Amino acid sequence: MKRFIVAIDQGTTSSRSILFSLSGKPVYSSQKELKQYFPKDGWVEHNPNEIWNTTKQVLKNVINKSRKLKGEIITIGITNQRETTILWNKKTGKPIYNAIVWQDRRTAEFCKKFKTAKKEKIINRKTGLLIDPYFSGTKIKWILDNVPKAKKLAKYNQLLFGTVDTFLLWKLTKGKIHATDATNACRTMLFNISTNKWDADIIKSLKIPKNILPVVKDSSDDFGFTDKSITGKSYPINGVVGDQQAATIGQSCFEKGSVKCTYGTGAFILMNTGSKKIYSKNKLLTTVCYRLNGKTTYALEGSIFIAGAGVQWLRDKIKLINNAAETEKIVKSLKNNNGVYLVPAFTGLGAPYWSPNARGIICGLTRDTSKKEIVRAVLESVAYQSYDIFNAMKYDGLKPKLIKIDGGMVKNNWLSQFLSNVLDTKVIRPKVQETAALGAAFMAGLKIGVYKSLSDISKKWKIDKRFSPNIDKLSRIKLLKGWKQAIKRTLV
Repeated sequence: MKRFIVAIDQGTTSSRSILFSLSGKPVYSSQKELKQYFPKDGWVEHNPNEIWNTTKQVLKNVINKSRKLKGEIITIGITNQRETTILWNKKTGKPIYNAIVWQDRRTAEFCKKFKTAKKEKIINRKTGLLIDPYFSGTKIKWILDNVPKAKKLAKYNQLLFGTVDTFLLWKLTKGKIHATDATNACRTMLFNISTNKWDADIIKSLKIPKNILPVVKDSSDDFGFTDKSITGKSYPINGVVGDQQAATIGQSCFEKGSVKCTYGTGAFILMNTGSKKIYSKNKLLTTVCYRLNGKTTYALEGSIFIAGAGVQWLRDKIKLINNAAETEKIVKSLKNNNGVYLVPAFTGLGAPYWSPNARGIICGLTRDTSKKEIVRAVLESVAYQSYDIFNAMKYDGLKPKLIKIDGGMVKNNWLSQFLSNVLDTKVIRPKVQETAALGAAFMAGLKIGVYKSLSDISKKWKIDKRFSPNIDKLSRIKLLKGWKQAIKRTLV
């Protein structure tokens, strides 16, 4: 009988489930789009019930497929959009408010006040993060302060908090497991990455009741069993990893100094720094890369809020394209960008600027500008924002020799090559693009002994294509000069 590992990949724009062979090859995938809600400027929400229902549906589809293939599912791994915050009633299982998505900026004013109270240095040392609306802590506080009965439920131990992984675990196990892993916990701004515990002082300063927080486990661990009423048969859950750390695992970035860049809705660059925490002087984040057998491996991270979301904007809002795939043909028809730059600060700017109030601009428009230049400017902006993060790493004394890329955007060969040109570095794209889901599957398989070690997992990773810089130095400098001028205008 064939044996499979299932990965649940709950992302910002869709819920997916993928059936993997033990060699790490995707066998079958099921996906359902997820609606985003924008109730006010800078606010981004999901319906938690929709998150659960779409996840349940794609998981059932994959389980049914495994039966048709006469195979056996031996374990499940979960990966998820990080920082997104859900609070629900412990008794009823009903969310008390919509999920506040990681992109949401509603707590910007509170964060500003929190910074003035000279908390940032303490927060950074303890959590590796900066004070920003991006992280879960201030999102939790907002729900507690603004949703009727939230504080009362917490007082009577009837309220639970979770990032998306925790919510799904709780649902899949019918309320038996309220847990997360270290990679998700470290994105809340409440978790001390040195002690590996929820930080009592930070929790107190934000007035968050400790009883609502989940148990924090390793990334490869026992997370209970799915309930038979949901999955037909009870399956063990043995891996939980935040999506960007999962992609780092799926890219086999286990060596110190190895780097992966994921280009999905946002873009996220992680460098494995081994057992050492490196605190950036240039506004990058210190984060948990993974935790195995109680031992933490750390990473340095730069977050870009708008990457693939920029392409969605082209398609859904200003209707310049019908689908993402046609962007490659459009940009190839231009010899250059004709001086047009777009800064996609639609929800503020992430690393290394951390400017929640910045808003997007297009500059360099002329009478000859067409939709082609604007499409190209959106794609180029992804590479320029990546450059900003790598430049920050450089100033922190770190320079990668090669970069592993993944995510839906890098199926575009033009963009992959442009990344190599702008970053002036070799870029490698793997055969399996679903690296976050693969990373979750690897963590689940590691726990039950399918994979004996991380080096065993590394052997499963395969290259699809390499890209090397093919532009001259002066052209590169000119491109980056235009971007720097555009950024300056955005930050004014």
